[in-house]
Amino acid sequence: MQTSALPDLAHTDAKPVHWLATATAMAAVVALAGMLQPDAATATASASEHRVTTQQGGAPPAKAADAAYPLDCGASGRTVADSVPGDLDGDGGPETVAVVHCSAGSGTPPQGVYVLTQPSGAAPRVVATLVDPAQKLTVTDLTVHDGLVSATLLGYSSIDVPRCCPDERESATWQWKGNAFIRSAGSAARAA
Repeated sequence: MQTSALPDLAHTDAKPVHWLATATAMAAVVALAGMLQPDAATATASASEHRVTTQQGGAPPAKAADAAYPLDCGASGRTVADSVPGDLDGDGGPETVAVVHCSAGSGTPPQGVYVLTQPSGAAPRVVATLVDPAQKLTVTDLTVHDGLVSATLLGYSSIDVPRCCPDERESATWQWKGNAFIRSAGSAARAA
């Protein structure tokens, strides 16, 4: 057997106590980082609500987090991914458009787009579904301007496309006409 010219490295053998100490230290760092994270969703919603209340001076818009959605998420719960207030029917009172999906630990769950109203003293309620989660779409770029709801809808051309990477994109706009929201589709394109 040949002897090594290198010094004895016996001190580099990791013992279980070393691994336990390392795992404990890493868990402490992760826990500390989790406690220091800001609650971005709450900050965004309150800033948005304040802006609309100040501009319109009337009743505040419906709070998207307080509504009951026609979305069965079981024990996982639901997440309001985005909400935008605005007067959609021209009555001077604000409605709220919300993008909602079932909470998921990972992946891209399908989203629904709902219009909410909140009569004085009542709980917010869903009055229209613009995008049903059964359509398996992801909704981005949600805006409300001059009574128009606009969004970009991301989807999949086949079941072979990974759920992380939608390959279809469509711009859609909804407008209240008569007694319903009418959708006009914009350009559809495939992602590169």
